[in-house]
Amino acid sequence: MIDHATAEPPVPDLRRMNHPLPGVVGVFAASTFPFAFSVAGGDTASALAAGCPVVVKAHDGHPHTSELSQKIIQSALPDPALLGLVRGIDAGRRLARHPAVAAVGFTGSIPGGKAIQALIDERPGPIPFYGELGSVNPVAVLPSARRDGLAEGFAASLTLGVGQFCTNPGLLFVPGGTGLPESVAEAVTATTGGPMLTERIRDGFLDGVARLGKLTPLAGGLAGEGAFAVPPQVFTTDLATFAADLPGIAEECFGPAALVVTYDDPAELPAVLDRLEGSLTATIHASDPEEARRVADSLLRKAGRLIWNGWPTGVAVRWAMHHGGPWPASTAAAHTSVGAAAIRRWLVPTAYQDWPAGLLPPELRDDNPLGVPRRVDGVLA
Repeated sequence: MIDHATAEPPVPDLRRMNHPLPGVVGVFAASTFPFAFSVAGGDTASALAAGCPVVVKAHDGHPHTSELSQKIIQSALPDPALLGLVRGIDAGRRLARHPAVAAVGFTGSIPGGKAIQALIDERPGPIPFYGELGSVNPVAVLPSARRDGLAEGFAASLTLGVGQFCTNPGLLFVPGGTGLPESVAEAVTATTGGPMLTERIRDGFLDGVARLGKLTPLAGGLAGEGAFAVPPQVFTTDLATFAADLPGIAEECFGPAALVVTYDDPAELPAVLDRLEGSLTATIHASDPEEARRVADSLLRKAGRLIWNGWPTGVAVRWAMHHGGPWPASTAAAHTSVGAAAIRRWLVPTAYQDWPAGLLPPELRDDNPLGVPRRVDGVLA
């Protein structure tokens, strides 16, 4: 951006552009996505694109995949040293504290994110920590919603990847007396789970199901085969009971488990939705936008991506994607870990005031030798 000096009012010549963070980006690989959120994932890709070297702390759930990914990426880099790889808990601690590290990216659990934040807080000076953590991804079905295929769509979204997407829907609000809970039960009963990626994830899922066990079981699918296999499970309660047990009742249960909450009057939903913690996504099923307005206003403050008559599980890598949300969905709701805007986490702006043309970066010179798009005196050029 360029704003030339003006005499009236007196304003100096100002030019602004982004530069890479002055240091290494530390990336903590996720357990559940050996590619998309690991060594070859969006954190690594966006940091390298920003011009930052990267050191990834490999996840112990897929060490060989991590090593192969590093070698493949290094073969395409101008300097293999731009992408490093470390292994083990102690190495991860040292990475978060290392003075050369200028920012950290993480995808994982809330406890894991808090542990990394605690390590960063021990540093002499703060650095940005971009964590994508836990999310229940509420879905509000309003009375005007089309019901054909709704239960089946929910069951498919819930069980995709054995529920190991951070965007699987964990809360479903439905109008009572409509038969929707029964339809959901039928759809979930017809599903089959499968093996979770690690024993630790399986144990965490079982702990979450035990926490939900005080509620009324609605349906369960088959576990399937394989080590650490689990069955999809859905529980149910009414809106008043749900509201009385907030916030604990709405904690994420990572895996194919969900809670179906029935309500009598959609006017009661906003007050309860306002009390939910942040999520990556929130979904509304309705055919009348006016009916959904108050619910939409509540969910707007609770999620980074709003879905209309769809399901949240897929995350498209696009310019307009936002994959983040208020705590505990992420540590920095203004930023995304997916899509083109993910690069902004690893960039810092610099403004040049009355700077000599010979010292300006080429992107900011009047002759624009690189031919890059710019905003000059408020006009895109």
